[in-house]
Amino acid sequence: MLEIVGLLMLGLFAGTLAATLGVGGGIIFVPILVSAFGLAQLDAQGTSLAIIVPTAIVGAVTHARAGRINWKVFGVVGAVGILGAAGGALLAHSTDEDLLRQIFAVVLSILAVRMGLRTRRLWQASRAVDTG
Repeated sequence: MLEIVGLLMLGLFAGTLAATLGVGGGIIFVPILVSAFGLAQLDAQGTSLAIIVPTAIVGAVTHARAGRINWKVFGVVGAVGILGAAGGALLAHSTDEDLLRQIFAVVLSILAVRMGLRTRRLWQASRAVDTG
């Protein structure tokens, strides 16, 4: 029962964050499914991708109703993304799971640093405007 409650909380948290901030649910789902629920890296990645489908549909429909989707970008990136996803899944299956986990951690770290630096630049720019 506790696991079900935890999974419900994870879904609510990740879905809210993904739709609000535009982050991929995988950056939340995969680490939590591995560390808190004991899934293997590949199982967590596959589960995350499956979870993202309904989450992304609901979020995209909501944003589309508000006119906030660039359909040209969606078409081009989405079509090529399908090919990349198929290739990436095959690559993941042929990669050692420990190496895959390490690569995932490096990617998350790079994203965190980039987001932190961008936030700092924006904060400094807004302070300059506020005090200027």
